[in-house]
Amino acid sequence: MSDKPKDSTLLVKINKEDKKLFIKLCEGNDTTASREIRQFIKKYIKKQQKS
Repeated sequence: MSDKPKDSTLLVKINKEDKKLFIKLCEGNDTTASREIRQFIKKYIKKQQKS
């Protein structure tokens, strides 16, 4: 991952049950929801820049 400081927040509204399940699944995989969302965003940016 990048060593850049995390200096911004992205607010996303989702269903409460989806949030609970996502956090539970992340915890079960020894990760955090924030980490997984950051990884998704980085992969998405990389993929889109190749297009």
